[in-house]
Amino acid sequence: MAGSAHTPHAEAPPAVVDVLVVDDQETYLSVARFVVGATPGFRVAGEATSGENAVTQAAALRPGLVLMDINLPGISGLEATRRLVAAAPDTVVLLMSTYPASDLPQDARTSGARAYVHKEDLAPDVLVAVMAGEQPPGF
Repeated sequence: MAGSAHTPHAEAPPAVVDVLVVDDQETYLSVARFVVGATPGFRVAGEATSGENAVTQAAALRPGLVLMDINLPGISGLEATRRLVAAAPDTVVLLMSTYPASDLPQDARTSGARAYVHKEDLAPDVLVAVMAGEQPPGF
């Protein structure tokens, strides 16, 4: 149609990635909320402070990305990751800890998480890279 405003190849607006932030320390929850909020195309969809609550929240919210602390009360972040990924294989889990990558438990690499980041290194470019399928070094 002449004069039509419809362009057949117009790009769709970028999808927003819903993020579930999981940590039992308010300081790190605050940092993670800030990083997610500073990353275009990402938003905090929910928070959890235990492994069990993370699994429940993930089932309810169906986030695209979960920022998962390894050390949590109740079930560990690694066990929560296993359960989460078994229930929703498309969910991307980014493990976080204050451990250097070389000190991670061996089962961190087989938990189903896509990547690991030291909490001090959590930044918008890390979120974007992990969602693009890239893996930070050391995992």
